[in-house]
Amino acid sequence: MATAGITNVARSAVADQAKILLVDDRAENLLALEAILSSLDQELVFVRSGEAAVEAALADEFAVILLDVVMPGMDGFETAGQIKQHGRVPDVPIIFLTAAGADPELAFRGYAAGAVDYISKPFDPWVLRAKVSVFVDLYLKERQLRVVSDLSSLLSAIEEAAAGLAGLPAALASGALTDTALTDGLTRLDGAIATLRSTLSGLGVEGAGSAEGAEGAEAKTD
Repeated sequence: MATAGITNVARSAVADQAKILLVDDRAENLLALEAILSSLDQELVFVRSGEAAVEAALADEFAVILLDVVMPGMDGFETAGQIKQHGRVPDVPIIFLTAAGADPELAFRGYAAGAVDYISKPFDPWVLRAKVSVFVDLYLKERQLRVVSDLSSLLSAIEEAAAGLAGLPAALASGALTDTALTDGLTRLDGAIATLRSTLSGLGVEGAGSAEGAEGAEAKTD
């Protein structure tokens, strides 16, 4: 990773990856965190200020945030407070990392700001990786549950759209079927199926998008 581009750098992700936000004003510290956490195979997002961390938390969803305490401008405590108040996920786990030592008062401020852990430097890289891994696993499981909970409403939408098409043969036979009614019915059904495919793809279901690809290929040959 080139230090020149370390501010607001994100690694490419796949659907089953979580995002981890790393916040430190020193590029060498971010490089060290990357070396420790890269084996988790998650998307690492790097920022070098509290202000940038708040912007990132407003714009995106993170499984866990590793936050330096002592930074110029907005320090770690203020940054954590802003993220808890205004972030996209207010209850995102925050782990404070500090070179200020095991000062009980600072640790108290960290937990009061909403941190789940307060780690003094130098820290054991294996311990830090293990702690981050736990929060990533919890996040991915919770995200899967959220997606699964949406499946019932998606299936209901498909059933409703299909029910709307059930009366089309009779309408066709009586001559009451209009092009607009047919188009609207098929559009609703296609939209519900496309949303279901997208949801299944997010869960990693193999072949969830194959039908869509086949339809696209067929359209090209028409």
